[in-house]
Amino acid sequence: MSTVASPEELLTTTRTVRKRLDLERPVPIELVEQALTIALQAPSGSNRQLWQWLVITDEQQRAALGELYRRACEKYFASPASAGSTSTGDPERDAAQQRIRSSSEYLADRMGQVPVLVVPCIQTDLEELPAGNQAGLWSSLLPAAWSYMLAARNVGLGTAWTTLHLNYEKEAAEILGLPSNVHQGALIPTAYYTGTTFKPAARRPLAEVLHRDRW
Repeated sequence: MSTVASPEELLTTTRTVRKRLDLERPVPIELVEQALTIALQAPSGSNRQLWQWLVITDEQQRAALGELYRRACEKYFASPASAGSTSTGDPERDAAQQRIRSSSEYLADRMGQVPVLVVPCIQTDLEELPAGNQAGLWSSLLPAAWSYMLAARNVGLGTAWTTLHLNYEKEAAEILGLPSNVHQGALIPTAYYTGTTFKPAARRPLAEVLHRDRW
């Protein structure tokens, strides 16, 4: 199923999909490749295009990654930083945080069942990334990962940006057979979604986060 969306609609309705991921419906690999081809038009530092993309459809591979994600989520949900663990003082935001927690717990238990898992990676000359400013490195990968999610949405697929599995990055690298100089940036579950519509999310007003010239 392909949707026809204006750029503004696409940008404001590409939501994180967890509970609405269709775990039963197969995803044609051609759709994933179509979305990735679009993603490769994203900016890349010095046009080096060091990104690499792993598309995992094998049942055992998905289950192994899903187990790492579940373990990482267990630790996250036990922390005070997890969604819904503390009150924001705003009843509406608290309710939204509780919904996020519920859907996150749902996905944590089912990540390995999602038909397609996409792992965007970047290849470097280093086995260990240097401390300090890594913005230049990751800005050559993460815009393309987001472009993939937008393109997937436009061909009728739902996605979610997740990174918690990186708490077990070395274990994940072993599962995926990654060389030591290839570093993972995210884990993006990809599937058809149930329902038909998405709407813009509630966000803080621009006036609360905008600074002109100085803080």
